[in-house]
Amino acid sequence: MTDPVALTADLVRCPSVTPEEGGALVLLEKMLSGAGFDCTRVDRNGTPNLFARWGAKGHAKSFGFNGHTDVVPVGDPADWSVDPFGAEQKDGFLWGRGSTDMKSGVAAFVAAAVDLVRDTPPDGAILITVTGDEEGPATDGTTALLDWMAEHGEAMSVCLVGEPTCPERMGDMMKIGRRGSVSGFFTATGVQGHVAYPHRARNPVAAIARLVESLSNSLLDKGTEHFDPSTLAVTTIDTGNPATNVIPASCRATVNVRFNDLHTGAGLSDWMRSQAEAVADETGVEISVETRVSGEAFLTPPGAFSEGVAAAVEAETGLKPVLSTSGGTSDARFIREHCPVVEFGLVGRSMHQVDEHVSVEQIHQLKTIYTRILREYFA
Repeated sequence: MTDPVALTADLVRCPSVTPEEGGALVLLEKMLSGAGFDCTRVDRNGTPNLFARWGAKGHAKSFGFNGHTDVVPVGDPADWSVDPFGAEQKDGFLWGRGSTDMKSGVAAFVAAAVDLVRDTPPDGAILITVTGDEEGPATDGTTALLDWMAEHGEAMSVCLVGEPTCPERMGDMMKIGRRGSVSGFFTATGVQGHVAYPHRARNPVAAIARLVESLSNSLLDKGTEHFDPSTLAVTTIDTGNPATNVIPASCRATVNVRFNDLHTGAGLSDWMRSQAEAVADETGVEISVETRVSGEAFLTPPGAFSEGVAAAVEAETGLKPVLSTSGGTSDARFIREHCPVVEFGLVGRSMHQVDEHVSVEQIHQLKTIYTRILREYFA
């Protein structure tokens, strides 16, 4: 049987900080090829990606898995009590950058899939897509894999994303959707002047303050059946003005909106522009607006696939997972246009933190859950 803990440790030892491959995909390709998977590197613009398929291309039952082996930077290594890429095991945990997010998830699924095709080959296909660009710009990772699949006639019937989804206990939550994310970047340009003669200036700081107050106090919605209310957060206001007796010429602010399925990125972008125009008209300060949509809100309506995943989780953990749309964005936002997609993984409490670590027991448990999901899907 393939040991998911040993595979997780081997992956953690690969220093695959975005966009470095670090040897992680080479390791997975070797293991999957040895189990009979057809593997293809789908690198694009320097981003490493791996596609692997076991079974016939185009099979009506093609179970997909998506994950990533890239990790966020470790920060100051001196802040760590262990080697960030040492994969040390102690106190029942495996320690290292990416151990939680999400090399353990990739390892658990690969171990489950390899053992399944060797032991009881299913009537169907298993497609594994692993990117090295989930923690980065996400422009040439999963999107590149999906583009390549479309060009080569490869398709997933359903897809499971192995991100950490459980907030407290193994099995307490899975994701059936995600909120969208749009950032607004505002630059207010006024007229510089002496603070003693404000009538001769036009203060961009006051205009920005009025704008962010208006944005922050706006009730976007009250939520929907599967989503919490949309939220807006002001993330920065910058003037770069060291003087106390000078009204500056410009001021900048940035906000981020996490939105539900009542909105689109384009619609919220238009709303932010209209708010800026209103403040500009009131103050006489010119305000330019740029927006960036990093993902649209999406939902995989509860159905056979999500019910099957939830049933497997409950059978192995004793917990019926909450069907949630909370949290940040993930690469499921790209897959949702390809096929039904849900996310399930282990407890993600320490992801991105110093001394990131994962329970060894949970890695084994996750492999067992993934094995049950696969067996039930192909049954």
